[in-house]
Amino acid sequence: MLLLHLGSIHLDVDSKRSTLWHTLVPQTRVLCVVLSVFAISFTPNGQWWTWAVYAIGILGLLLLSQVTWAILLRRLMVESAFVGVVLLGTLFREGGQVLWQWGWLKITTAGLTILGSVTVKAVLCLILLNVLTLTTSVPLLLHALVALKVPPLLVAIMASMYRYIAVLVDEFTSMRRAALSRNLMGNRNWQRLVIGNMFGSLFIRTYEQGERVHQAMLSRGYEGIPPVADLPTGSRLDLMALTLTILVVLVGQAIYLF
Repeated sequence: MLLLHLGSIHLDVDSKRSTLWHTLVPQTRVLCVVLSVFAISFTPNGQWWTWAVYAIGILGLLLLSQVTWAILLRRLMVESAFVGVVLLGTLFREGGQVLWQWGWLKITTAGLTILGSVTVKAVLCLILLNVLTLTTSVPLLLHALVALKVPPLLVAIMASMYRYIAVLVDEFTSMRRAALSRNLMGNRNWQRLVIGNMFGSLFIRTYEQGERVHQAMLSRGYEGIPPVADLPTGSRLDLMALTLTILVVLVGQAIYLF
């Protein structure tokens, strides 16, 4: 997910706001989002009313957290471009009435239902995950995962990804600036060749740069995750937020179960 935001590496742009959502401890925010994502993902295909209930809950969260809509929409557009390629394959599933056919390629009612269902699931889950990363700083997010008993090695890998993506972006920016100063990016054909060579050089340069960054982090007391002050403990408000999330999840599931 982080790789989709190379142009906007500062993930938590709305983490300094003062709202009810921001007063929740990071563990509660993570639990609310994870519960909602699992509920959305495990809902069978074609359950539109269930997703309508979840969409209303997510809309309430968007208004409550006061995220920057322009940044949220830009990130959703970038992520949707990658997810859309995967979703396209669900359109040509077998089953149901054939609506369009060209040779062996055909679109059926079952394929349309699966495409619509998976699209709705993906969009709702992406909105939730983006709200979480926009409103929670990365160190607090990582420590919340540790507090929720996520394996420390997995958290350390995520912390390193975040750190090294920043290194990667810095290296790419300096190489692009050097190419521009030598007038190598003016011709479109030259651009493809230069960018291709830049990616090759980037791999070699970041390998050594990554080693130096890791040694510097170890010499400064790095122990796997970024240092942060003690996490605040949950309050009655956190309990209410978790209860409300569970209620919305149960109402959504009850719509098609009963």
